[in-house]
Amino acid sequence: MTEIATKKYTAKDFKSDQEVRWCAGCGDHAILNSVQKAMAELEHDKKDYAVISGIGCSSRFPYYMNTYGFHGIHGRAGAIASGTKTANPKLSVWQITGDGDGLAIGGNHFIHEIRRNIDLNLLLFNNEIYGLTKGQYSPTTKFGTKTKTSPFGTVERPFKVGQLVIGAEGTFFARTLDNNIAHSTQTFIDADKHRGTSVVEVLQNCVIFSDGIHGWITDKEFKEDRQLYLEHGKPMIFGKEKNKGLTLTSNGLQVVTIGENGVKESDILVHDAKKEDPFIHLMLSNMVGPDFPVAFGVIRSVAHDTYDENVAKQVAEVQSKSSYKSMDDVLLSGDTWTI
Repeated sequence: MTEIATKKYTAKDFKSDQEVRWCAGCGDHAILNSVQKAMAELEHDKKDYAVISGIGCSSRFPYYMNTYGFHGIHGRAGAIASGTKTANPKLSVWQITGDGDGLAIGGNHFIHEIRRNIDLNLLLFNNEIYGLTKGQYSPTTKFGTKTKTSPFGTVERPFKVGQLVIGAEGTFFARTLDNNIAHSTQTFIDADKHRGTSVVEVLQNCVIFSDGIHGWITDKEFKEDRQLYLEHGKPMIFGKEKNKGLTLTSNGLQVVTIGENGVKESDILVHDAKKEDPFIHLMLSNMVGPDFPVAFGVIRSVAHDTYDENVAKQVAEVQSKSSYKSMDDVLLSGDTWTI
């Protein structure tokens, strides 16, 4: 029997005919490019992609994708995406959301789809502001930031996305940057290949209301010393000279320099994304400057059964034991009358 070859796609196959109406310079343009590149490399048929969003600048995404899509209401993309995947497990479902849509009004859906481990990809664009509604502070806005709704500075502690995901017993958490298209593309591919809820936090720049919000991380002169790119099974080394790394002490993670104070490369922690215990994953996801670099790549990826698979198994088991095999069996059961 001859196998039918899977059609090879290009990123262009996933571009819609709609005008992309994000501001010039918005990080969403690069994320869109990365998602289209990732889909072209994955082995799904084009008809098996579904892109679902809520409300916000990020949520324009389905219009710009030449796939099936659904533009939902504010904060409810998680409910729609969960139902879509559960109803049709064959689909590759991509939920597009922002730090406002996903973590404020959509926060309850966010934690429960993670807890259930529904097999979908959740891309959360984090620019630490409400962009579409013109500059209000969001659940990830840093303490003390002055915005239109906090003119004297916010008095709230922000969510840490990775901590929220791991706290909800997430099986996959990764982080990438909007302008690093090659890394984002590979991260999105890794997310889709994971069985379960794959959350990718994309640090995204809003050129209008929070321009440069991730500037400390992305500064060209210092980014090698401020970004740690993780790879499973490899030591956590970073820096311009590739001589900095992380070790674990009784006080937690510590940044060290190889060659100083007797530190050897063999002393550097090796990244284990598949470790069930989230202890180190949580510390990695919470690292911030200036004392630590910010971690990028797949931080956590552990195997667990998924909600959609369990639902499908349960339905099949009940059907196998039921005397009803069709709707006619139900309608014609018990006492019936012909009129």
